[in-house]
Amino acid sequence: MTILNSKIRRAVAALGLVVAAGLAAAQPAEGPIRLIVPFTPGTGIDLIARTVGPKLSERLKRPVVVENRAGASGNIGTEAVVRAAPDGSTLLVSVNTLVMNRSLYPQLSFDPVRDLEPVSLTSWGQLILVTHPRSGFKTATDLVTAARNAPGKLNYASPGVGTPHHLSMELFKTTAKVFLTHIPYRGTGPAVTDMLGGQVDAMFLPIHVALPQVRSGRLVALGIGSEKRHPLLPDVPTLSEAKAGDVNVDMWYGIFAPKGMPAAQIATLNREINDILRSEDVQKAFAGQGMDPASNTPDAFGRLVAKDADRWAALIKSQGIKAE
Repeated sequence: MTILNSKIRRAVAALGLVVAAGLAAAQPAEGPIRLIVPFTPGTGIDLIARTVGPKLSERLKRPVVVENRAGASGNIGTEAVVRAAPDGSTLLVSVNTLVMNRSLYPQLSFDPVRDLEPVSLTSWGQLILVTHPRSGFKTATDLVTAARNAPGKLNYASPGVGTPHHLSMELFKTTAKVFLTHIPYRGTGPAVTDMLGGQVDAMFLPIHVALPQVRSGRLVALGIGSEKRHPLLPDVPTLSEAKAGDVNVDMWYGIFAPKGMPAAQIATLNREINDILRSEDVQKAFAGQGMDPASNTPDAFGRLVAKDADRWAALIKSQGIKAE
């Protein structure tokens, strides 16, 4: 009986430690908040973190530090947040690459959709389809016609397999029923360099990257992959308007927390971030990069993320796309 009681006491003590550890993890932290950006400095995601961070610090009365954890198409930084304590001290600032990676890297030790708590949408970004002036294409229809007449002869660039630029073109190809050969590069810089040099025929680029080149005449904008035109390039039609297929490849940006963060903490962060996004200086900073500030509830953001994950999963499966 004594041995049994001893075992019971040890089991109860162990259970108590587990419960205490769980409660401790859920308690709000008081130290600095880390905003993990899973890509290099200078990206749109980095801009969001460095614009929102200081204002969030003022509102919460806590230091906010932006930490770039680049690598493996964003998976390294994402995993750091997945494994962090759900106490409000670590947040992820990401883009829809997050859900693309779910299907591109099925061997991941975590699920980037199920293992994160959506906190808030922050903005939308658009991609435009561009070509080099020497191609002779003036509209997206010109590109589609040429691709149909000579399947595989035309090519397109991307910063790498599995990037939004790559998958957006694959969606465009599927929708328009054409074939262009993919030329993946290691990063946006080299891809744009060859695009400007006329070594490749087309590619999708974020507006803020393409804008100066389009305005200078070094690139030709064929269409925007969105449901509506963009104020920075009002004369560029949507791909649907250009009769090149109903292709919407808008990129959402948002903030996530580790799974298990209490709903009250998420609600507080959501409220503060939404207020920040409505401020005039933040809207100007985002607009200058071709991003449109946007906000919603955690639940609405979660539904958006889940729906987008299914959409890109279907494309990746149908095209047999595999990460490098």
